[in-house]
Amino acid sequence: MAAEVSFQAAAPGQPLASNSTATWVAALQDCLLPLRDAERAVPMQAYMKHHFSFLGIPTPARRAACLPVLRTLHAAEAAQLLVLAQSLWALPEREYQYVAIDVLAKYEKKLSLTALPNLLALVQEKSWWDSVDGLAGVVGDVVRRSPAAGQAVMDEALHHSNLWVRRVAMLHQLGWRAQVDAQRLFAYALQLAPEQDFFIRKAIGWALRDYARHNPQAVRDFLAEQGKQLSPLSVREAAKHL
Repeated sequence: MAAEVSFQAAAPGQPLASNSTATWVAALQDCLLPLRDAERAVPMQAYMKHHFSFLGIPTPARRAACLPVLRTLHAAEAAQLLVLAQSLWALPEREYQYVAIDVLAKYEKKLSLTALPNLLALVQEKSWWDSVDGLAGVVGDVVRRSPAAGQAVMDEALHHSNLWVRRVAMLHQLGWRAQVDAQRLFAYALQLAPEQDFFIRKAIGWALRDYARHNPQAVRDFLAEQGKQLSPLSVREAAKHL
């Protein structure tokens, strides 16, 4: 097994002055707090197994309310965006983590491989499938722009002690279609196949199913040759649309 990588957040270069970060955070809070709906928050919290508190704001309303502030971030540097995301992550209501992911996804082209430690550190904080899968999309976008070096980081992430980091490694090629490194995809699936965790097994099937939309025969062949090594859940998910 490869040596474990800690993925502690790297110092973000020249960080945004705290008062500027606070201004952006306050502006986003001003957008969301008037939309707070305690009644709607109850089922949202239940859906997330009561791991988090919620303001009770649906995704479309949240994104529409925050968009004017997000547009003001167009001149922000990567380090500033990461500091803002970390500040939003520290707030108790789950919608603020979703806003942080929206910020990072909107400006993912500003992020280089040096942002991966920060992103993978966020993966390990307040972890559940909703935030982890959103960050997996951002990580995948960053890796795709520098595939050789980025995939090396994912190879290390696959062996991390934190299951959510391993899930990100499994999912980071979602949506890549012709750019998917199929050999790496299948190798990752086999590496994680012995794991008992539901979220890992689900991720294996999801990643294979996504690639099957582009290359169904490759996934059929993989399942025919190696399917017995995968859990039934992974196989069902992978073959869902074959």
